[in-house]
Amino acid sequence: MMTYSDSESSHGGVKEYKVFRQFSRDRLLYEMLGESTSGEGSKSSWKVLIMDKVTVKVMSHSCKMADITDQGVSLVEDIFRRRQPLPSMDVIYFIQPTKENIVMFLSDMSGREPLYKKAFVFFSSPVSKDFINNIKSDISVLPRIGALREMNLEYFPVDSQAFITDHDSALVELYSEEAENTPYFEICLYTMASRLATVFASMKEFPYVRYRAPREQDGSPAATRSLIPFKLAEILWKCLEKYKSIPNYPQTETCDLLILDRSVDQIAPVIHEWTYDAMCHDLLNMDGNKYVVELPGKHGGPPVEKEVILDDNDPVWLELRHAHIADASERLHDKMTTFKSKNKAANINRDGELSTRELQKIVQALPQYNETVEKLTLHVEIAGTINECIRDMRLRDIGQLEQDIVFGDAAAKDVINLLRSLQDASTENKLRLLMIYAIVYPEKFEGDKATKLMQLAKLTPEDMKAINNMKYLGGSPQSKKSSSGFSLKFDGGQKTKHAARKDRTGEEEETWQLFRFYPMLEELLENLNKGQLPKDEYACMNEPAKDSKSQRSTNSTAPNGRRPAHSMRSRRTPAWARGHCSDDGYSSDSVLKNVVPDFRRMGQRIFVFIIGGATRSELRACHKLTAKLRREVILGSTSFDDPPQYISKLQLLSEKDILKTPPKPHNWS
Repeated sequence: MMTYSDSESSHGGVKEYKVFRQFSRDRLLYEMLGESTSGEGSKSSWKVLIMDKVTVKVMSHSCKMADITDQGVSLVEDIFRRRQPLPSMDVIYFIQPTKENIVMFLSDMSGREPLYKKAFVFFSSPVSKDFINNIKSDISVLPRIGALREMNLEYFPVDSQAFITDHDSALVELYSEEAENTPYFEICLYTMASRLATVFASMKEFPYVRYRAPREQDGSPAATRSLIPFKLAEILWKCLEKYKSIPNYPQTETCDLLILDRSVDQIAPVIHEWTYDAMCHDLLNMDGNKYVVELPGKHGGPPVEKEVILDDNDPVWLELRHAHIADASERLHDKMTTFKSKNKAANINRDGELSTRELQKIVQALPQYNETVEKLTLHVEIAGTINECIRDMRLRDIGQLEQDIVFGDAAAKDVINLLRSLQDASTENKLRLLMIYAIVYPEKFEGDKATKLMQLAKLTPEDMKAINNMKYLGGSPQSKKSSSGFSLKFDGGQKTKHAARKDRTGEEEETWQLFRFYPMLEELLENLNKGQLPKDEYACMNEPAKDSKSQRSTNSTAPNGRRPAHSMRSRRTPAWARGHCSDDGYSSDSVLKNVVPDFRRMGQRIFVFIIGGATRSELRACHKLTAKLRREVILGSTSFDDPPQYISKLQLLSEKDILKTPPKPHNWS
């Protein structure tokens, strides 16, 4: 079995607190690559790294190529490709414990002339005893093995506080019309559970495993689908029980895990979310976190294209991604103006002679000045493109009606009037509006009512599959209506107005229009933190003791028992403008200052896992609650879906032949 370093966090605040993404990076670089050498004093020797398709993804989500080469890796190879013998070099195998990979490894290292000098083998998930016995039975290979360990690291970080299990088709494989009768169903669940379990093994966390309880008990297909969170929790629990034999793995609970599925909130994947992050992924043609932006040419030349990566390494993105798009645009223009006005390098052509010392300062400042201006210019261009899309598509009108429907401030006549006035609106935007309307007012889609709305919106029956197929996900138990074909409302307490959300704007400072919407995840996690999740709706595999809540919420409450008032909403006077800017723009408090939570005094972590795809609004909620609750909230999912992706998956749920092809083996990529 593998060993663990002792540098992981202790929640008492004595040891360094590692944030989520740092765990996988540090373990891959230092525990696996940094410690793999065949002799004393040979740490600087160059090594070969061999991976399969899945472990390549694991590595690329956590480390850069420069990080890998810094650990002495000179060559990275695919285990299934023909490779050149390098008998004088050590090799590191980071692979899944599959039969095919074991066969390839033994082939590489057996016989008189192995491909490499010494092999250090690390498995991404638990390996069976049979496979270990196969390796040990090869007497020519055994002396050439320097390490044989389980890394238990088979998840994919996509954010500083988020990961996926890389099951992009989970919604179809688990929730389509005949999913439970296909081999995909069990394979998807078991692989998902195995990968989710490696998160806890890697971080040495042992969770209270809560899950969304089944809403049906009649043995129908709908009942089978509502059992999916429980089934995942059950398989995960068995994996975690086995991990208790890992050295230094906790024997008592250290964190909370809440397992949900996409049915908990079907509005969040389709409503227009107005943050900079969500708008980038919703309106721009992005490939993951990559975007090609067209910038003005220098000296009046033709425009130039530049590929940018919007991730945690970009300080401007890190600061503005969860801001309202209007706020982000204002702040970007103010940043650019402030930076140029306060930076001497920007005023190099000013009147008067410069002293030698002043010239020297300007020359030293120019590289950093140019880099800063380039980053700000990129984001000004991106925000400008988004604002053009909002204007051209009349998204403010659509977004306002979407939120009015959700909060019970709009009815049928408002939907009809907008559809009539926006005849040229895109099919996608009209469909998203009707999906939200169907979730809040399912009775309006009974009989021929849906047909009339479809005709008014000029949608096709194929388009309407997305609305009809929401029934496969179902809704929350307390809002079921016998008169409706399916129920998708989420607020059980019926008020005078028909609403799917309770207005929370009175609880926090609010400035920007169209920022009322919040995902249900936010409310659920707040209730979990308070110990107020209804047990009949959210059951627990290992029910905590009654007096354990206060221990788990360490540092999350004030002495008087109340949560300190704190708003993470964008304000008209942005945070960076209140004493954070230095005069020259280059100090640690410059215009590119990263705004991150202080992790030094945090309560126990909260993990939440959503089967069927997570959204940008849910990721934003997790970052917000981390600061508010003083507990790092980590969001996991099978995938992260933008609205068009989610709609496409919904439309596939009624396709009867979609899952007829033979499934891939366990632990596929």
